Amino acid sequence: MSNRITPQEVSKALTGVKDVTTGRDIVSAGQVKNIEVGDRYVSFTLVLANPSSPTNEQLVKAAKEIVGALGAGEVRIQLAAQQSQGAASGSSLIPHVKHTVAVASGKGGVGKSTVAANLAVALQRLGYKVGLMDTDVYGPSVPMLMGGREEPKVVEGKIQPPVEYGIKIISMAYFLPKDEAVIWRGPMLHKTIHQFLGDVRWGELDYLVMDLPPGTGDIQLSLSQTIPLSGAVIVSTPQDLALTVASKAIAMFRKLNVPILGLIENMSYHVCPQCGHREEIFGHGGARNAAKQMGLSFLGEIPLDISIRLKSDSGQPVALDESTPHGKAFRDVAAALVGEVGRAQDELAEQEVSIE
Repeated sequence: MSNRITPQEVSKALTGVKDVTTGRDIVSAGQVKNIEVGDRYVSFTLVLANPSSPTNEQLVKAAKEIVGALGAGEVRIQLAAQQSQGAASGSSLIPHVKHTVAVASGKGGVGKSTVAANLAVALQRLGYKVGLMDTDVYGPSVPMLMGGREEPKVVEGKIQPPVEYGIKIISMAYFLPKDEAVIWRGPMLHKTIHQFLGDVRWGELDYLVMDLPPGTGDIQLSLSQTIPLSGAVIVSTPQDLALTVASKAIAMFRKLNVPILGLIENMSYHVCPQCGHREEIFGHGGARNAAKQMGLSFLGEIPLDISIRLKSDSGQPVALDESTPHGKAFRDVAAALVGEVGRAQDELAEQEVSIE
């Protein structure tokens, strides 16, 4: 068969396959790579312009049929995701940051910022170099949660971020007058995110944890399109309403091709410090069950405890003390997150899957 079919013939035939995502044939769009002709097969890599497009299945089928019509006994197609221009330029914005983790929620009031701050602290105590970026320009709270003892400085035209508990921090709270409202449209938000990434001296980091505003707005979209995110963590309470709204955030990240690293159930239960009685004020296990139903990882549960509120208000994250139940809970969640980031990386490395 190899004497009858050449790679040039395969390439020419594939010009008859058009990808509706790009509006061009897959050859001229540069989506066909590594054509190989064997004795009984033809193989090549098909780069998908939009890996989540529902038309991809039809695209693969058309490519197999048109090459099969040349007389190939077997057509083997490997799929690869095309790196977006935003992701490529984003990598150059923070070249020395290994992993970027977005902490998100479907709605406000679930303790997302508190979780993000304590998650960063727990990662740092596990021995990693960590940065914490507060992207919630409408309600920036990270400096308060982390103590806010230092202010950013400008060094050689770039922002030197304050360091609290060994963690580099940036937030709009450092640059706005107290109690001033932010009323910005998409372009201004996008510019701020870009500056927080490219104009801050992050240096070498193992993890850059990003506290996102609640919901599915412009900042989430800008961040996902600016840098290649390692993944997103979704924070929810056990309540059905919170979980329903959280599912919308999950759907958004999936559309943006951002891996979902797992769910965290905050305010999971309360243990009375006097009698030890456990009470599940908002229910319990809802996030774990939702993760199972959606095929996602469950990273852990954080108790509802007044000390978390008191320590947060005083700028002392509870994750600093691992001897407490809540401190240990954050350490366990951080350890689970590290495992999920590693798993997501392995899956990305193996994303080219043969289709028989």
